Amino acid sequence: MSNPTADWERVGDRFYQKVKLYDAVFDQDLELENYVVAGAPYGGAIALYRNEEKLHNYRAAQTAKSSIDIYSYSGKLIRQIKWDKGSIRGLGWSEDERLLVISEDGTVRCYYDLQGDFTQFSLGFGAEEHKVKACRFWPSGFVAILSNNHLVAVTHYLEPRPKLLAIPPEDEVHSWTVIPPAYTLSRSVEVLLAIGQTIYVVDPSETEDRVLPNGPFKHVSVSPNGLYVTLYTEDGMVWVITSDFQNKIGEYESKAKTPPKDVQWCGNDAVMLAWEDEVHLIGPNGASLRYYFDGWVHLLPDVDGVRLVTNDVCEFLRKVPDCTEDVFKLGSTSPASVLLDAVDQLEKKSPKADENIRLIRSNLPDAVGTCVQAAGQEFSVHWQKQLLKAASFGKSILDLYSSDDFVDMCETLRILNAVRDYRIGLPLSYDQYRRLTSEKLIQRLINRHEYLLAIRLSDYLRLPANKIHVHWASQKVRTSTEDEETICNTVVNRLNNKPGISFEVIARAAYDEGRSHLATQLLNHETRAGKQVPLLLAMEEDEIALDKALESGDTDLVFFVLLQLKKKLPLASFFRLLTNRPVATAIVESSAKGQDQELLKDLYYQDDRRLDGANLLFSEALNQTAPQTKVDKLKLATKLLGDSKDPTSTLYSRCYNEAQGLIRVQASLDHDLDAHFSGLSLNETMLRLIKTGYGKRALKLQSDFKVPEKTWWWLRLRGLVAKRDWGEIEEVSKQRRSPIGWEAFFNEVLGAGNQKLAGLFVPKCTALSAQERSEMWVKCGMVAKAGEELVKVKDVSGLEELRGKARGGEAAEIERMIAQFKSRR
Repeated sequence: MSNPTADWERVGDRFYQKVKLYDAVFDQDLELENYVVAGAPYGGAIALYRNEEKLHNYRAAQTAKSSIDIYSYSGKLIRQIKWDKGSIRGLGWSEDERLLVISEDGTVRCYYDLQGDFTQFSLGFGAEEHKVKACRFWPSGFVAILSNNHLVAVTHYLEPRPKLLAIPPEDEVHSWTVIPPAYTLSRSVEVLLAIGQTIYVVDPSETEDRVLPNGPFKHVSVSPNGLYVTLYTEDGMVWVITSDFQNKIGEYESKAKTPPKDVQWCGNDAVMLAWEDEVHLIGPNGASLRYYFDGWVHLLPDVDGVRLVTNDVCEFLRKVPDCTEDVFKLGSTSPASVLLDAVDQLEKKSPKADENIRLIRSNLPDAVGTCVQAAGQEFSVHWQKQLLKAASFGKSILDLYSSDDFVDMCETLRILNAVRDYRIGLPLSYDQYRRLTSEKLIQRLINRHEYLLAIRLSDYLRLPANKIHVHWASQKVRTSTEDEETICNTVVNRLNNKPGISFEVIARAAYDEGRSHLATQLLNHETRAGKQVPLLLAMEEDEIALDKALESGDTDLVFFVLLQLKKKLPLASFFRLLTNRPVATAIVESSAKGQDQELLKDLYYQDDRRLDGANLLFSEALNQTAPQTKVDKLKLATKLLGDSKDPTSTLYSRCYNEAQGLIRVQASLDHDLDAHFSGLSLNETMLRLIKTGYGKRALKLQSDFKVPEKTWWWLRLRGLVAKRDWGEIEEVSKQRRSPIGWEAFFNEVLGAGNQKLAGLFVPKCTALSAQERSEMWVKCGMVAKAGEELVKVKDVSGLEELRGKARGGEAAEIERMIAQFKSRR
């Protein structure tokens, strides 16, 4: 095996490594120099679009439609997207591998799954009029510059809200770049514009001139951590300064007569300049290194390095990690390096292995940890194994050592080696994988339709695989040429026993492809009615949707379905759906009672529920204010009951007729007496007439409406008491009988405070016992009369009780009564 440091190069006091990832990447007839190339972060896909300016120079006669080709880094074509929206002015990626394409007229398309599906929005702010000139991207947003130098920023792709930044000068922009919001003090995106001899910093609120000398600057580039800025001057000088423009870190003279075609950062410590087939790597303090290629080279930066892509090869250039340098650096005597050598000696069965272990015994835990970390940084499977073997040997010697890091690294390397394979083409470094996370890596495999590997990784990492199965099934129903019955059986048989499967998502994919019958079949296997119903409604399967909602027992879901159906169906069709569905009918009725009376009338009419319809009209009549309107409503209610077969309809009709008569009488009373009677019940009307002295009118009402005699006497009593018409009440007391008894008169009159008049009714309460009448006399303040009642029944004990209640002459009378009883004994 080759030396692990064979691809290392020293730049100043640090080493840089150029790792060969893939070879024979693109066909030789693919002219990379004529393409715009954009690479997704974390080893994602590459998008290629033919440079229109060079297209004019090289292939002016070509009339074929434009396309955006999406490749893996190993050169595997993932997708070819047809493009028909005019000239492309921006091509970039988000960190979750969404492809952003910005056209000249400001139209933005966000391709979210590598398969051509997209969402679209427009930049606005005059982009259509002034045209987009160029774009700069960062992981979660981008800035577009218009031909009038106006800058439009989009900071979120999921909810895009284009925002116009401060207006910069209108002079020619030589170069420009952006500082992402995460690395600015204002937490807003900042744009660096090279205009004239200086740099302008533009944010949402202001444009600031940094007053730099030595311009114009042909290239401006910001480091991944946002701390440093690289400037390339017209005379070939490279400046590295802090992003606040306060300190100059270093400079480099390229001695090139032509400016580079690209300037990118390699991590946060070095800058790369790229010409057609030549790349300069500039490290700290102006140290540099040059690389030469056989063909045109493109720089595709990532968080920890830069990928170099040509037709022949894809390489990854990065700073050698500290742990790797610690192990492999020539002449290194670090514990990790000694441990690795000890394993080599052990394989040779040399006693020197034991000597090496004794040398580093005190530092052995650190040596094991360093070897584990260095294994993660290696792309070579051979050196991964050697380093892990060294770590395993070292930890076997230690008495106490947690193997968690070692196990995690073994797991991680198995994953990285699997996705780095040329058939997959995801050349992730260890640091990139940690940033990306395993869940998002699996999503990238799903987007590439690498379902088998995605499932194996999910099982290996103990992650749910339901999304993978659902995505596979969705693609199956979209693209399969088999008959729908076979497709449905295949999908159901494969997924039926899998946990967390949403057949609704699969059915929606089938419906979107125009396969409605297949979608309906698949929905039958969805166990959640809340997922079935919305799609069934969208598919115009109204009856099935309503039945599924009713079967679920979820009244809120049933109400949702009914609401949707009422909006889109004619009323007659809507009511036909309710036939033989009593629960749905009850929900409609309950809802309509408080919100839609007209719908309720139509429902009662449709179901021939005349009595309910009449009662509804009666309720409406009660809520009216105009007497004639009330009468009209009641007439309609009476008419509605005319042909009803309900045995109680006659009773209701009579009540409605009486209500009409009462309304007419009340209207007449309002007019004649200049008082308010409308809205009162019959009893309240008679009571008010008695109170106001119109007893004869009240008596006529009692006669006309056949009010029961007891009810009339009660109303009359309470009216006279309220009126304090004691004379009339005294006349009543002279009558021989009362339908409501005389006790009621006693209680009402006494409650009104007239004890004397109340006493007139005590002798008439013959149905009560002497003791009860005695109590009534006491309440009237007539203790002597109470005593007389007790004397009649010879109740001595009752008289004894009255002794304490009597005062003055009444007390003497009670004593006399008691003495009379005692003398008889």
